[in-house]
Amino acid sequence: MVEKIRDNRMIALLLTSGAVYFFLKFIAPLTAPVLTAMLFVTIFGPLLQKMQKKLKIHRQIGAIFLLLLACGILAVLIWVLFSWIVGSLPELVSRLDSLETELSGFVHDICNVVGRTLRIDNLYLEELLLTGIQEAMDYFQLELLPGMLSQSLTYVKTVAAVGGFLVTFLIATVLLAKDYDDIMNRLLDREECYVYLEIICGIIRYIATYIKAQIIIMSIIAALAAVVLGLSGIQYGVLWGLLAGILDALPFIGTGVVLVPLGIQQFFYGNYMTGIICILVYVACIFIREILEPKLIGRKLGVSPIAILLSIYAGIKLFGLWGIIGGPLGFVIIYQTWLSIEGKGHLRNC
Repeated sequence: MVEKIRDNRMIALLLTSGAVYFFLKFIAPLTAPVLTAMLFVTIFGPLLQKMQKKLKIHRQIGAIFLLLLACGILAVLIWVLFSWIVGSLPELVSRLDSLETELSGFVHDICNVVGRTLRIDNLYLEELLLTGIQEAMDYFQLELLPGMLSQSLTYVKTVAAVGGFLVTFLIATVLLAKDYDDIMNRLLDREECYVYLEIICGIIRYIATYIKAQIIIMSIIAALAAVVLGLSGIQYGVLWGLLAGILDALPFIGTGVVLVPLGIQQFFYGNYMTGIICILVYVACIFIREILEPKLIGRKLGVSPIAILLSIYAGIKLFGLWGIIGGPLGFVIIYQTWLSIEGKGHLRNC
């Protein structure tokens, strides 16, 4: 029966795809901390081994050191960002009084241009827009903001879930770092485990390639945004550009979190040229990511960039926002499994 399924490529592909979907949809969310710990230990295994030989420390101590180092770097970045935001609050608060006047002037100018171009009543259009803006502000102040503040229990549950994930991840990382060699030796002693090792190595290569691609893309976008915003004369333009590059890793939102509000702010202040520059930089960042991401990821994995792009789209449709990572990851699992079934996979050094 098993041989018949293997010989029928279509059935084998469908069964593999169904198994991968079930794993990503139901198993992966439940075992995410342990799976993340396995990937961490496997990716940094060579580094931990070198630390063990040169520094004479156990792997679990090395793993703790790497985790503490990563947490320290992240804490410093968060602290710098938080300090910058807090330092900018007094200036922002002082300008809130004039924001409504500037907004009204901006809407008035836009309505005059649109009215002359389309030959419509600009006063009616201005009144309509100002009414809509006022209703939106009232909704934010009276309904949306109080509703967000009333969801404190939801926030507590989210923080508890994240804390539970991190604690489980840390414990699993230390335990796996200690027994990693023993686990790998047992798997290598069993011939039927070679398929699983090939799949695991393929996933690790994908994650390493993905992280490297994101670093390259973020660096290019951060450099572009920092240089353009700095030269355009925007206050703290270089810092805004670097922040946009860092946040570019956020799916769908990315640089828009920084560049779109910054552009709107420039329009409010009457700096129309710098506002247009912010929007153009945002559009350029989108194109840079859309062009480079499939090429960098697909080329390193030996698959077509269009396949990676389609897997991202399919992942979003199947898994939602998490599908941006889950889609390509599922494709890599199916691809590596198919190569192993066909006998074309090769167990490489992970």
